[in-house]
Amino acid sequence: MKYKISLFLLLIFVLNSCQNEDEKRRAENAKEAKKNEIIFNNINKAWTFIDEPINEVAEQKVSSWTEWRDFLKELGDKPRKTIGAFQKKSAAISKKAFALNNNIPVEFNVPQIKSRISILITKVKMMDLFINLSTIPDKKVTFLIGEINKELVSLERQMDQVVAKSKIPKEEGEEDFLRMLDTTRAIQSGNIAPIPPQKIDKNLPKVE
Repeated sequence: MKYKISLFLLLIFVLNSCQNEDEKRRAENAKEAKKNEIIFNNINKAWTFIDEPINEVAEQKVSSWTEWRDFLKELGDKPRKTIGAFQKKSAAISKKAFALNNNIPVEFNVPQIKSRISILITKVKMMDLFINLSTIPDKKVTFLIGEINKELVSLERQMDQVVAKSKIPKEEGEEDFLRMLDTTRAIQSGNIAPIPPQKIDKNLPKVE
């Protein structure tokens, strides 16, 4: 009889323990789900990129620079419903951003433009890194979204400046001056050999 009572009490204890574990697990899952919901809502709210050109120059390049057009299109296609969709979209944006290094139009293949493209790619890669962490730092992701938009504006303004500068006519004699300046720099750097001193004939009469 005592054995049966002990077995009964042990069974009740095990059942209570399992019930407590289930309740604890459900509470933890609910807490995690709530946390993920907040992260999703924060990212979803902040996920707005400048996918339209801000000036005429950038707009013109949409038709002639394929990589630029594809990048802006990828930015404008906002994901929906799950954080996984945002992670996939981030990876796609990163890939399109990296492609901006390819087929850069001749007039934009200059240090000013290339450096801004490099900065833009770095910001996009950082966003892609953070959004794919097991615990997503949503504040960092939303901050980088704003930074990417700033870099987009900066890049497009630089594109406009490059084109505007190329349209400024050179003043008369400016090209000759620039060539002379380049020659002077070459001499100073030792690229052009100096003129050797002339030998003086001692037999020539001196001029008083």
